Amino acid sequence: MIRRDLDPLFDRLSHSRFRSRFALSAKDRAYAAAKGRAEVNAHAEDFIRKRLAPAAPANDGKQTPMRGHPAFVAQHATATCCRGCLMKWHGIAEGRALEEDEIAYVVSVLDRWIVSQMSPGSD
Repeated sequence: MIRRDLDPLFDRLSHSRFRSRFALSAKDRAYAAAKGRAEVNAHAEDFIRKRLAPAAPANDGKQTPMRGHPAFVAQHATATCCRGCLMKWHGIAEGRALEEDEIAYVVSVLDRWIVSQMSPGSD
């Protein structure tokens, strides 16, 4: 299983003008609070399996909506939105299906970002 200290990744993301501009909307925060962490993570895992995990995802580079679910916003904020970003930011190779540990890693990255957005003072 991939075990990475996520602090260096989040430090690099914080220096990206594009990535650091993303934030959960009030509606996304309310949704995440109502559904709970486990359910939001289950949704995120489902999205990753369907939209990102295949070796050649349909519409790669455009498969992740910019809004509509906290996980979608988190994917853009954490550069887990397409296989190109996964390669550039996370070192996960394109052209092959994601392995189970890589899926779990992506979900853990999304979870950390969403949790940070739910903290008081994260506006």
